[in-house]
Amino acid sequence: MKVKVKTLDAKAKGDIELNDAVFGVDPRADILHRVVNWQLEKRRPTARPTRERADVARTGKKYGAQKGSGNARHGDRRAPIFIGGGKAHGARKRDFNPSLNKKVRALGLKMALSDKAKSDQLIIIENADLKDAKTKALKGHFEKLGFGRTALVIDGETVNDGFRKAAGNIVGVDVLPAIGANVYDILNHETLVLTRAAVEKLEARFNG
Repeated sequence: MKVKVKTLDAKAKGDIELNDAVFGVDPRADILHRVVNWQLEKRRPTARPTRERADVARTGKKYGAQKGSGNARHGDRRAPIFIGGGKAHGARKRDFNPSLNKKVRALGLKMALSDKAKSDQLIIIENADLKDAKTKALKGHFEKLGFGRTALVIDGETVNDGFRKAAGNIVGVDVLPAIGANVYDILNHETLVLTRAAVEKLEARFNG
């Protein structure tokens, strides 16, 4: 698959041949759904438990006599009825750490990239080098390139500091290095922008 490459000024910079094994896969909703759910579940922190009767640090001595006081019978101060006692039927600790086969995760990423390529929402730029971290100038570049309302820019090994700082002030634009490319962020943005270095890194990631 041949795609035209542009500079940040929207000038033609030749073509690039995209690997069909990475950018030409037919997307499947069930695979993408599984990978996105897996990502969102992995983001969830551990659900903290409450302290139950056995977890409270209080004396286990019997509270008062069993009979004769005229009050209710109590075994110890850790009972939920007392202030400072354990929680009755409290929340239990829950870890959200689902597993998903590596092949499925890799296939999901290929499908997300292919979906953007097939729907003409993929833009390839020569590089994301920006000398001056000026948001106004970068917005002008984006308008020339025809970005959508939201855009995800993926660079190679690292992201240019000037570009990252300028893009950080633009609502709806996110920047990632190639190693951080993921299905959720790709599908969650209208336009996907890859540099030449990002394309090389992504293709090497799967071919390696």
